[in-house]
Amino acid sequence: MRIHFWLIFMATMFTACSQTNKNLKKENHKYTNDLIHETSPYLLQHAHNPVNWAAWNDKTLAKAKEENKLILISIGYAACHWCHVMEHESFEDEEVAAIMNNNFIPIKVDREERPDVDDVYMTACNIVTGRGGWPLNAIALPDGRPVFAGTYYQKDQWINILNQVSEMYENNPEKLLEAAEGITSGIKNADIIETTEETIYTQESLDKIIGTLLKGIDYKHGGNNRTPRFPMPNNFELIQKYHWMKGDSRSLEANNITLTQMGRGGIYDQLGGGFARYSVDGVWKVPHFEKMLYDNGQLLGLYADGYKITKDEYYKKIALETYDFLIRELKHKQGGYYSSLDADSEGEEGKFYVWKTEELDSLLGNNSEIYKDYYSITRKGNWEHNNILHITDDPLQIAKKHKLSIDELDKLIERSNLLLMQERDNRIRPGLDDKILCSWNALVIDGFLRMYEAFGDSNHYDSAVETTNFLLENLMMKDGSLKRNYKNGEATISGFLDDYALFIKALIRLYQNDFDEKWLDKAQLLVNYVITHFKAEDQSLFYYTSDKDAPLIVRKIEYSDNVIPASNSVMANNLNELGNLLYNTAWIEMSKNMLKAVYSQASVPDAAGFYSNWLQLFLNQVQSPYEIAIVGSNAETLRKELAAHYLGNSLVLGASTESKLPLLEGKYEKGETKIFVCQNKSCKFPVLTVNEALALMKN
Repeated sequence: MRIHFWLIFMATMFTACSQTNKNLKKENHKYTNDLIHETSPYLLQHAHNPVNWAAWNDKTLAKAKEENKLILISIGYAACHWCHVMEHESFEDEEVAAIMNNNFIPIKVDREERPDVDDVYMTACNIVTGRGGWPLNAIALPDGRPVFAGTYYQKDQWINILNQVSEMYENNPEKLLEAAEGITSGIKNADIIETTEETIYTQESLDKIIGTLLKGIDYKHGGNNRTPRFPMPNNFELIQKYHWMKGDSRSLEANNITLTQMGRGGIYDQLGGGFARYSVDGVWKVPHFEKMLYDNGQLLGLYADGYKITKDEYYKKIALETYDFLIRELKHKQGGYYSSLDADSEGEEGKFYVWKTEELDSLLGNNSEIYKDYYSITRKGNWEHNNILHITDDPLQIAKKHKLSIDELDKLIERSNLLLMQERDNRIRPGLDDKILCSWNALVIDGFLRMYEAFGDSNHYDSAVETTNFLLENLMMKDGSLKRNYKNGEATISGFLDDYALFIKALIRLYQNDFDEKWLDKAQLLVNYVITHFKAEDQSLFYYTSDKDAPLIVRKIEYSDNVIPASNSVMANNLNELGNLLYNTAWIEMSKNMLKAVYSQASVPDAAGFYSNWLQLFLNQVQSPYEIAIVGSNAETLRKELAAHYLGNSLVLGASTESKLPLLEGKYEKGETKIFVCQNKSCKFPVLTVNEALALMKN
């Protein structure tokens, strides 16, 4: 594959400015472009740029072909700090806008609404530059094939790129055509998976893979030992399950140090609850301040499961505060949840969350010194002349230093936090991205349900059901298809594979929390739709887009896990679980074939962090999941008692009367409630108590 050197040079020679622009100002509404008709907050942010932005749609793409003009695709999201910086430096600038308008068809894309478009051009960016990020800026031929892709550029750099590419298109178009062919070929090849006939699911191979994952953990500060540091919830879900399976102390230590240090870090909002997207350092101190729904939904469940395993009240505290944050700041009145809070307020990153020492002294009076000790606050500031609230010393030592009991210290900190929270509420708030996404809301449903299991609070179950009903009523169609987005009463974008996969997963967990089989019926309808409209013809995996969507230059397959697990790995786990619950052997076999397709990648120890959700299915092949059936009039009471225990790779099903589910048939006896512990459809002798059932699983 040949890509012209000058394209690679231009894409990689510029790096993002390390200093935040502190004086970003919005223009008055002198200009208005086609984005004014969109609902995405990110697109609406650019509706008054002098750039003639249009949305990604058939009309805009047809215009590029009719006028034979290059397409300029700029992709970002509402909470993206450097997206805002590039907007202020370049897209609000009339000189830059004139170049873009005269020589290109400029298209703005919200990556959260259109992850399919983002994936294509992000793959191009990785091919050209070896890295990616947002803002993502690509230039393509009129047919959409990319000739250039990069990330953030300062104004003069961006003008230079625009002029060089447009000049080449006019005077030497064959070079751009050659580049487009090479990059497009690379995009197509990126999804080719080297399958192997040999699949060995043994305890020894699993131990080796997980052992490598654990070697990459920072056992002092927690998390994967790299900078910047992302929470990566699914990595630690795998580690939790492995500990449950093996009783491995090293995996428990990795889990505990990570949950504790993240909760103490600046990545966690010590006043209002909720986590930022990542930490720019390796100690969780300095967050990239945007708060994303998908992180917090997953971390709810991770902390709830951590509490199940350890009964550590600190994990419960973090989960409950994060739940409160979601309800308070991201909940739609009908039950869905908004996408994110911006990193910036008043044009400054993190301004809403940080403190001057003088402010704390004024607000807290005599308690100020203790508070500053507790949250590692310094006179000069622990970050850019400001202070981020984070805990570096053991609270027990702080209490001892100030001659307080730990209970007295906790109450002092709680009272002080309330005072600071009241003061913070008077500040100008970060921007809210108020679109509602199906897949991210499904992650929240799953998190709420894991909290319900761990803490037994029916409010968490009610929140999960409310959000589920919101998605069913507003985003699920009668034919089993889904819409991805919701805003102002409208759902305009067809669902992608992650929307289906994550919602199916949430429905399966919801069934396990109330034994209402209507949730399985909905999940089954969605699975059938996915198999019909997303299945790749020549592979065991599923495309990210359905066969009803307008085609892009490449139909991509998402299979590697990241901050959010890959849609294919979620579907593979769904098919396995739902196949077992409904006794659909074809789905179980399909799940096995999907795992087999990625086996050569997932079984490489060094790659474990990017296949952690696949490896949970791998773990199921090593040790068959328990199927725990609770049947009888007291089924709900026993279910709730059992759910408070961490059950690893187990499925729980049940009924208070007769049930049509194959695993429950013939198990109901009037007047008794029994628990059946089964594996591979083979059940041990039924027992009457949860403790007896747990003992059977241990044996």
